[in-house]
Amino acid sequence: MGQTSTKRINIYFVTIVITLGGLLFGYDTGVINGTQFYFSKYFELTGWLKGFIVSSALLGALVGAASAGVISKSIGRKKSLIISAILFAISAWGSGLPSMLPESMGLMVFFRILGGIAIGMASMNAPMYIAEIAPAKNRGTLVTYYQMAVVIGFFVVFLATYFIGSGLTEQENIDYGWRYMFWSELVPALAFLLLLLMVPKSPRWLMIKGKEEEAKEVLVAIHGQDVADKEFAEIKDSIVSEGSIKKASIFQKSLFPIVIIGTVLSVLQQFTGINAVLYYGADIFEQALGFGKEDILLQQILLATVNLLFTFIAMFTVDKLGRKPLLIIGGVGMLLGFLIMGFTLYLSDYSAVNSAGLPAISSTEGIICLVGILMFIGSFAMSMGPIVWVLLAEIFPNRIRSTAMAIAVAAQWLANYFVSQTFPIIVESDANRLVADGGTWNNSLPYFLFSAFIIFIIFFTWKWIPETKGKTLEEMEAIFNKGKS
Repeated sequence: MGQTSTKRINIYFVTIVITLGGLLFGYDTGVINGTQFYFSKYFELTGWLKGFIVSSALLGALVGAASAGVISKSIGRKKSLIISAILFAISAWGSGLPSMLPESMGLMVFFRILGGIAIGMASMNAPMYIAEIAPAKNRGTLVTYYQMAVVIGFFVVFLATYFIGSGLTEQENIDYGWRYMFWSELVPALAFLLLLLMVPKSPRWLMIKGKEEEAKEVLVAIHGQDVADKEFAEIKDSIVSEGSIKKASIFQKSLFPIVIIGTVLSVLQQFTGINAVLYYGADIFEQALGFGKEDILLQQILLATVNLLFTFIAMFTVDKLGRKPLLIIGGVGMLLGFLIMGFTLYLSDYSAVNSAGLPAISSTEGIICLVGILMFIGSFAMSMGPIVWVLLAEIFPNRIRSTAMAIAVAAQWLANYFVSQTFPIIVESDANRLVADGGTWNNSLPYFLFSAFIIFIIFFTWKWIPETKGKTLEEMEAIFNKGKS
């Protein structure tokens, strides 16, 4: 097949289209934060029910990630992403409870779970698809586009809900403004669906399915003839070498340790405390740090901005510094950020009063804590945020990639749900109460617990995480098979 016989495909265009799944992940995460204040008042929800609606998407994400491996293996990465795009759109429309639907909290939970399933499917398939089409030399950079899209989605939805909400009175937002906030997600969801029709199928999936000619066409279209020939040969050798292991089990002696390493790393991403900060940021700023309601939105936007800027650092350094150094550097930064915040809260006397009339730390201490949170967010954004997705897409061999990714991502969503549900419980626990109220930790307990996990992350990375920079997926598989990692 000559190079001129195949129309070239721009690898960056394909990557950007696929990462819209990440943008919707971030958008969906952020939109519930912007809406829950208003729909909670509209439906007069109790704290428990509000928490369940907020976290219901995480249960859907667990289901989506757990089923994504089987679906992806059967119908391919592209079609799996198309299904997730459809579910994103249905969820965005239904969560706003249009007039043709009954105003039921059970129905809202149903649509939130549908959106979660879409997130779970996209969070597994998008980075895996990118890793399977990207050349080794810049695969790390391209996969970090996914995490970049997640934080862009989070940033954009803060702006969208702010502009929707600021144009209405508080009562109008309670009556119907929250519906518009949900419906705004229809724009990126439908764009994702339409653009997916323009991208090719994964060449590695095509090869596994025996469609070698179609796979070769995709490789030539993306990489050109010379690189395509090399990639084609490596993929084919990898598949042929499996030989008698056509139905490979993740429990094989040579494969199980890789699955464990990837799954533990995926879970540890959540035990940094990142989503406790992102989901409950407004409560942290008001209740623990003493900021007024009028300042909270600005601090949330500041948080999202730092998240975005430091993800750029990861994107430009992951293929230069490598995966492992970034994880260790980011781990140290996250640890320092939470220790600054934890010790500041622990040593505070809470003599000030916040806008709700509750005891609060001084403005100086509040700023120090804000610096600590931003240091944590920036360090996470340049390390555990994007690098975990890069490694998960790289370390699993071809024959178990779908299954192993599904396990690792499902475990991550389960950990996300666990952290999201337990964080407010720990915050309100007797031990975490102010010393003046008979407590011990003065609001600092969650941040010291997260710090302990971050210390373990640094050790785990140093001891067990392999460096994958510059290696093809097939080279990574060969390294694991020879027991060199």
